Amino acid sequence: MAYPTRFSRLIPILILAVAAGCRSTPPQEPGPFRDPDFAEVVRLDPRIHTDIRYATANNFTGHPLYPESKAFLQRPAAEALVRANRSLLALGYGLLIYDAYRPWSVTQALWDSASPHERAIGFVADPKTGSKHNRGCAVDVGLYELRTGKEVAMPSGYDEFSERAHPDYAGGPPEARRARDLLRRAMEAQGFGVDPNEWWHFNHKDWRAYRVLDTSFAELAR
Repeated sequence: MAYPTRFSRLIPILILAVAAGCRSTPPQEPGPFRDPDFAEVVRLDPRIHTDIRYATANNFTGHPLYPESKAFLQRPAAEALVRANRSLLALGYGLLIYDAYRPWSVTQALWDSASPHERAIGFVADPKTGSKHNRGCAVDVGLYELRTGKEVAMPSGYDEFSERAHPDYAGGPPEARRARDLLRRAMEAQGFGVDPNEWWHFNHKDWRAYRVLDTSFAELAR
């Protein structure tokens, strides 16, 4: 599908906000919350591959939104993802991460640019409550084949806003649905729940224990 070209004017703002970190103000939430404890996923298991779409032009905006290609999660979520990957390796597949922790300032900037309709259908997360990505407890994932290293086809592409993206969509090639369902079973077995509109989006069961954050990737990598 065609995506709004107006997103292009956000790119310099987004890159600066993420690179500098904490320039916007996330929602003030009543605690208590756990202290952040981020892990870079590939350092826990390099067999998990990454294709961080928001660090490239290969995303629905057509421009990079992140200054670097990194996948961070709160440690319990990262360790659960490693266990899910381990179970898939035995079946000839590995996890492919499209997105993980997302600074809140990116969510705010996308919301500011979205139309009322796009907001209403959940095209972007509402910064008033923040995204589970902002908490470091959501991850967007697909599969790759161990034998070839190639991405496994699913009923829809990543970030495709259509009925085909629903985790229970009954159409499309049977082998694509089988791969989608295999991914879901592996993730759910480790405490992740799938988003009702996106087969690739999984929330870790502990997401409520962490506050919305706007910490930059550079800060997390220290």
